[in-house]
Amino acid sequence: MKLFRVFLVVLVLVLNLVMAFPTWAKTPSLGNNADDFQVGQKVIWLYKARADFNEIHKIPAEVVKLSNKQVQIKVRKNNEFINRWVNPNKLEKFPTLQEKVQTLAGDFIN
Repeated sequence: MKLFRVFLVVLVLVLNLVMAFPTWAKTPSLGNNADDFQVGQKVIWLYKARADFNEIHKIPAEVVKLSNKQVQIKVRKNNEFINRWVNPNKLEKFPTLQEKVQTLAGDFIN
């Protein structure tokens, strides 16, 4: 009888794990994620000097490496390049020339 109880507990545990397995998959985040960027792509880093500052600096950068949670970028500082790991939510895609022309054309028409 004791063996039957152990078997039943193990069976319930296995069933719970099997039913929960699809939720272990990577879920897309609401903001940008590292999959939106490519190595060598020009981006704009939205940099805050400190968390309590309101001012955000837009710094041009280039994507060097990608990981699941962060993006490594190359930034120019004091006439040399340094690498920084940043959250993809703090990056914007650099607007292409075609996007700039469309924006200017839309402003001109209106």
